[in-house]
Amino acid sequence: MRIIGGKYKGRQVHAPKGLPVRPTTDQAKEGLFNILRHRMLLGGARVLDCFAGTGNMSYEFLSRGAAHVTAVDRHPGCLRFIRTQFAILAPDRGHTVKSDVLRFLQKDSGVYDIIFLDPPYAMAGQAELVATCFRRNLLREGGWLILEHATREDHGPSPYFVELRRYGSSAFSIYQYPDSAEA
Repeated sequence: MRIIGGKYKGRQVHAPKGLPVRPTTDQAKEGLFNILRHRMLLGGARVLDCFAGTGNMSYEFLSRGAAHVTAVDRHPGCLRFIRTQFAILAPDRGHTVKSDVLRFLQKDSGVYDIIFLDPPYAMAGQAELVATCFRRNLLREGGWLILEHATREDHGPSPYFVELRRYGSSAFSIYQYPDSAEA
């Protein structure tokens, strides 16, 4: 896998074999970051990367100037690898949490500019993950929640839903916490 944009563009990241992951493809990452680049300032953003896996998306956010990335996953091997990469790329701007993501979201008191959710495509309860983030006010005003899922699935029904983007077999449902100035 490689970092496709920002300060670390082109850097190869070699994850150990045997991790239970499905990294976001370069095509999907490029499409998503093109959208984000035109709609929000990534420099200085606080990002929550849930189901972080290899940390693929965390590194992209750090490369583009995120102030801090919290990577959540329950697999110890994934978290060890992410910690190693954070130490190389941005030692003071990334941190990992070993937890079931839904439990983490139900207890976390952080507030983020971007929440990226990349659950296993076949996982039940994806809509509950999204609802929990909004119910718990985990996003700043104007913040974005991005749910990566299989293209065939539709996760749109929400008052916060903004748009759906498809890239091959992956899709992103994008939600936004309203900005009080827009209300």
